[in-house]
Amino acid sequence: MPSAMSHFGVMLGVLLILWCGLTSAFGLYLQARCARYLDRGTSSFFALSQITYPNAAVVFDAAIAIKCFGVGVSYMIIIGDLMPGVAEAFGSADSGFSFLDDRRFWITAFFLLFIIPLSFPKRLDSLKYTSMVALLSIGYLILLVVYHFVADEIPNKGDIRVITWEGPVAALSSLPVVIFAYTCHQNMFSILNEIKDNSPASIVGVIGSSIGSAASVYILVAITGYLTFGNDVKGNIVSMYPPSIASTIAKAAIVALVTFSIPLQIHPCRASIDAVLRWRPGNSQRSPSTSSVASGTAPLLPAISAAAAPVDSHGAPVVAMSELRFALITGTILVLSYVTALNVSSLSRVLAYVGSTGSTAISFILPGLFYYKISDPDSIYHQRLSKEDDDVVDLDDEGDDDGGDADGEDGASELANSGLLSVHSVRSNASAGAGSSVSRSRSRSRWRLRWRRKWRWDLEHLETGLLRKLSLCLSVYGVCVMVVCLIMNTFFEH
Repeated sequence: MPSAMSHFGVMLGVLLILWCGLTSAFGLYLQARCARYLDRGTSSFFALSQITYPNAAVVFDAAIAIKCFGVGVSYMIIIGDLMPGVAEAFGSADSGFSFLDDRRFWITAFFLLFIIPLSFPKRLDSLKYTSMVALLSIGYLILLVVYHFVADEIPNKGDIRVITWEGPVAALSSLPVVIFAYTCHQNMFSILNEIKDNSPASIVGVIGSSIGSAASVYILVAITGYLTFGNDVKGNIVSMYPPSIASTIAKAAIVALVTFSIPLQIHPCRASIDAVLRWRPGNSQRSPSTSSVASGTAPLLPAISAAAAPVDSHGAPVVAMSELRFALITGTILVLSYVTALNVSSLSRVLAYVGSTGSTAISFILPGLFYYKISDPDSIYHQRLSKEDDDVVDLDDEGDDDGGDADGEDGASELANSGLLSVHSVRSNASAGAGSSVSRSRSRSRWRLRWRRKWRWDLEHLETGLLRKLSLCLSVYGVCVMVVCLIMNTFFEH
């Protein structure tokens, strides 16, 4: 983030971080809206593709494979960047072993000792402990960056751009780094399937708090890190800090974190590549007929998704992978990751390509296309969901009418209990003015209902037509970002 801000400048960099967060949040919101068309607990890109674009599952799996491969490579690059500094802090310079300062040695050592053994088990344990380590490491990194910003005085640091920027080529080449930072869309359907409260307000709260907290952290680290080193800041800012106990702990913690995170990238990458290799045009499950869905005789999902058959992380039916196939795919991923990490030393360069392709497709293109297709007014799935929503609204209207009467009685009871009125007088007045009171209560209830429908922080007041236009714009935006960023990173140097 500090390196990206050095190309955009402070003001434009902050706006870019906020904009990328907003567009990513909208992509997550569209996924949540798409999940409403699916049965509870069965949301996945595969399930959506079965009723929208039956052959789009291969696109999603390819995007996941590209992203996970790129993330794994970037983690190996981080190991090579940080471990020489950790070894130097422990006295490697005085040991006479010059290879301890070689990034390729450390990549090779960690690859052989940790990454290979941890990448071949077929089952992964719970990720809650890894997530806790990740949060602690991120928190420590934030404190480290802010501390050096406050305490350090860099005499010959580079200039600082506040309003100006380096230029369109450098700026657009750094754009995928910011986009990559918000990519969590591959996990959104799992969240929707497992969250206890799946109400619209709860989902919007989860999206808003996640993206909002991430944006706050990115802005804080970007500004403080960039102001510390100016335009001389590098992609991996931790490697720029002078040797100290604090920086050594930070480097060692990040190395441990990424080392044990690489197998977590290999696992979905292997599954996605296997799905891509198994895919054949036209072999998708045929969706239920329009007449059967309209009559209610067929489930909303195809039988393959609605059944209790085992499914993988994308909702696809599980196909047993042979031992030879498992070993070949895993070995190929590991070898290609290792060779790429040895020959590519620029972390920001790797993140730029990953953000240009996999992150862009997952965050913008697919959510927009899926919602635009599934929310078509002529779609039988949308018509069925709209009918269910109308039934719920009718029940809400009846409940508000009943609630208005109940509110009146509850208010009278509160007055009686407070001692301002006697119970007898309250009941007499309630009986005498029953007609007018009920009428006023219903009028207020209807007014409150109309106000809540017009101004709702859970975004339920947004019309489907508007969301369809915005979703199409999001997909077009994603395609433009992918093409432009790929061209910039391929043909231009900065």
